[in-house]
Amino acid sequence: MKDTALTTTHEALGAKIVPFAGYRMPVSYEGVNIEHETVRKGVGVFDVSHMGEFLISGPHALDLIQKVSSNDASKLTIGKAQYSCLPNETGGIVDDLIIYKIKDDQYLLVVNASNIEKDWNHILSYNSEYNADMRNISDGYSLLAIQGPKAVAAMQSLSAVDLSAIKFYHFEVSDFAGIDHVIISATGYTGSGGFEIYCKNEEVQQIWDKVFEAGADYGIKPIGLAARDTLRLEMGYCLYGNDIDEQTSPIEAGLGWITKFSKTFVNSEALEKEKTHGPERKLIAFELNERGIPRQGYDIVDGQGKQIGTVTSGTMSPSLGKGIGLGYVPTIFSKTGTNIHIQIRKKAVPATVVKLPFYKA
Repeated sequence: MKDTALTTTHEALGAKIVPFAGYRMPVSYEGVNIEHETVRKGVGVFDVSHMGEFLISGPHALDLIQKVSSNDASKLTIGKAQYSCLPNETGGIVDDLIIYKIKDDQYLLVVNASNIEKDWNHILSYNSEYNADMRNISDGYSLLAIQGPKAVAAMQSLSAVDLSAIKFYHFEVSDFAGIDHVIISATGYTGSGGFEIYCKNEEVQQIWDKVFEAGADYGIKPIGLAARDTLRLEMGYCLYGNDIDEQTSPIEAGLGWITKFSKTFVNSEALEKEKTHGPERKLIAFELNERGIPRQGYDIVDGQGKQIGTVTSGTMSPSLGKGIGLGYVPTIFSKTGTNIHIQIRKKAVPATVVKLPFYKA
């Protein structure tokens, strides 16, 4: 198990540390509901330094990225980021990722921690045609997510950049907390606004300390991975390994909006056919109509008790006070308002298909 550069800091703060994606990570400090509310109403800080970072450079860097990713990275300008995925050859997804355009011929790809080696090898397997310079810088970099509606006000004193002027999915490379050349990115996995800060491992302790000094008057708190999961699920953001994987296509996962057929990419022809004809199943969002907590792996059943799908993510929503979840069902059951049931132990609990996001600020 690896540690992040801040693991001892988390331990000193009393965090519950658990194995996650090959790292020892803080899952909670005070408890998931308290931490969840801190991010929804104030400002909290996640150490997500386990995420992977690849630097792709050179005259054909964009060509390689266009080949392996589903979104159209040619639309990126310097200082802009893009959500995308890496399709595999068989209709599924290798990973989802964020692509940052750093310079005209340089891009930063941020991938999921558990998929770093797999993603690297996948991209590398297509690079012989393009000969782009690929650097896996994951082990040298840290990532802090400063999230919540008070993030801009709490952090403004730490940078010369006007943080309120950084639009969603845009970034600045600037000073932050006394460190130069930090990526300040208006991105996140919570739906409550804020920033993600990319820096070198040797810089992250100083940034962490100054972030908590600056945020003290705003009630800033450290937040663990458990609250990160409830926050992202309330927004309906897919989690790799749960809601998307090597067997789920971006079309059936509701990611058609990041799948652009204005270019040719890995398996694009088959995915375009699937989009044209419509997928046989779809990822739905549902809310329970009675008390209960849906969990990953629970059966989704129809009114006669016949299994029609499986829950991929589920929880008791701290913001809504009801059970919510995602799961795949045949397309016929995917329309908003459709009544389904979730098999929780011996009881089929009634639920309704709803539109995302579950949580609306």
